[in-house]
Amino acid sequence: MTGLFARFTRRRGLGQIQYVDPVPPSAAHGLVADVYTQVERDFGMLAPPVALHSPAPELLAAAWAMVRETLVVSGAVDRAVKEAVATAVSQENSCPYCVDVHGMMAHGLMTERDAAVVNGGRTEEIADAAIRRAVAWARGNLDEAPVPAEQAPELWGTAVTFQYLNRMVNVFLPDGLFPAGVAVPRRLIGLLARPLARKVCAPGASVQLLPPAPLPDDLHWASESAAVRQAFAAAYAVMEEAGVRAVPDDVRELVRGQLALRGGQPPGLSRSWAQEAAARLQPAERAAGRLALLTAIAAYQVDATVIDDFRRDGADDRKLIELTAWASYMAARHWASARAQTAQR
Repeated sequence: MTGLFARFTRRRGLGQIQYVDPVPPSAAHGLVADVYTQVERDFGMLAPPVALHSPAPELLAAAWAMVRETLVVSGAVDRAVKEAVATAVSQENSCPYCVDVHGMMAHGLMTERDAAVVNGGRTEEIADAAIRRAVAWARGNLDEAPVPAEQAPELWGTAVTFQYLNRMVNVFLPDGLFPAGVAVPRRLIGLLARPLARKVCAPGASVQLLPPAPLPDDLHWASESAAVRQAFAAAYAVMEEAGVRAVPDDVRELVRGQLALRGGQPPGLSRSWAQEAAARLQPAERAAGRLALLTAIAAYQVDATVIDDFRRDGADDRKLIELTAWASYMAARHWASARAQTAQR
């Protein structure tokens, strides 16, 4: 059953990724090969949302570490709860690809009724109390994470990971796992995937892929889990380094300011807000500013014209991944900081 699921999901695989050329497994070496090996072993397939980072190997390792040490590990929080959080966050961020993937996993891990309710976004109708409270928190309807302290790192980490991944997926993957109009037996696929979700994966394996880093103050929610703490501290350090390399100082300052101003909330259908904000930059930095702003605040608005403008001065795949990863990370970090401040009031 697991092999059938893996073959089914790999039919499109890396071919779904747009705007960059991911490293094919046959050409992977060094850190990329090490990450690919762990992903296929622990996740059951080379997941495109992780593999799209492969032009920037350190970011590939960072993205995988965040996913593995929260969603994938057999840790303190039941996988069904974490899949529900991933689905809810993806719905809030208008990321149909991630909703498809994790909504199907919900069908394999929950009762059929609860899976349907989670996928329908009807939080109050979820019968399982743990899932209902976790989803309410992920959607912002509860201020404090509704779990004991030892479970908080995985719950917070899953939410922060998908605040990050949703943005990268909205930029680099299509609008949905399956083509529009194609009937998909979601319950069946979820059942086929269940053995993968129930596979025992001990915490900490991904931590060795990245150099250790100190824990930032705003990562206090990760402190009760050594694996989550180490993974996110190292990932945050890698994201910051990517920002320094690929994102001009003024663009970074603009993104931080707009996140604070808008609270990370999408501005609507028009992209004029990003154009107007980027107009404050030097002409040579405006394309980078527009792409970074859209990725952080309205990633679903990024399209080929925005990417082409950024590439016009010769930006390669690595720089494109580094800029969008930094912007996505900043938005995820802003979300976590804002939620923590709300809980402390």
